[in-house]
Amino acid sequence: MAKVSGAARAGWVSPAAGAASADPTAGNTRDSQRSKIYDAQHLVMRVFDRAADFPTIEVAGSRLTVPVERKFASIQNVQSYVDAFLALSWVRETWPRAVIPVTVRMRAGDQAAHYERQSAAMAVPGHVGGTAWAMRELVILHELAHHLDPTGEPAHGAEFAGILLDVIGEIIGPEAALLMRVTMGDVGVQVR
Repeated sequence: MAKVSGAARAGWVSPAAGAASADPTAGNTRDSQRSKIYDAQHLVMRVFDRAADFPTIEVAGSRLTVPVERKFASIQNVQSYVDAFLALSWVRETWPRAVIPVTVRMRAGDQAAHYERQSAAMAVPGHVGGTAWAMRELVILHELAHHLDPTGEPAHGAEFAGILLDVIGEIIGPEAALLMRVTMGDVGVQVR
């Protein structure tokens, strides 16, 4: 069984600098939580990547079975997932922006995924150079949380963090949401 600790989080660096990122041109509000959100998400992604070897982990005194995270084979698969997510009745009832369709496109570079609020477009690196780090559920839910955020300001603010936890909990499962919440707390993320 793997144990998740703050020390492990502090020393881990993304292998591809592959954090999902918001549109850098959106608004002027300081995005002070951005790196903290990425740090938390990278650790959770690492836990999911190691789930075959460590299917059970201890988090904040609770023993959790690591849930399955979906991976995507193509941009078309991501688009279908996004469309199905936005069509869920509980999503539409909770977030008014869910009625706005999101277009998923291939991103030219392989370093980041991002959401463009003005055009409601998600750009995701596909299978580039033998890797597909962004073709995974946590990255897509991160970008969808940007879409659902009522103001988008700041891009990784407390409202965004709360939305991200809500969608992870409902889609991947409460274990994943607990892991993300504890990890966010450990790195100092403020959540609504």
